[in-house]
Amino acid sequence: MKIVVIAVLIAIVVALFTALVFLYRDAGRGKRVVWMLTVRVALSVSLIAFLIFSYYMGWIGPSGLR
Repeated sequence: MKIVVIAVLIAIVVALFTALVFLYRDAGRGKRVVWMLTVRVALSVSLIAFLIFSYYMGWIGPSGLR
């Protein structure tokens, strides 16, 4: 469970920095920046939904993993 959360957080940070690189390379003219920021938002929403689902399934609690 912890590995999944950490992997998704790393993927979110990688998507954010990839969007930054595309912003500098394309000088704001390409759609790659928007695409990578969309990926980052989708990953963030998915992570939050997964954590809420895990809480309701009883896999995690207020004090951490069970």
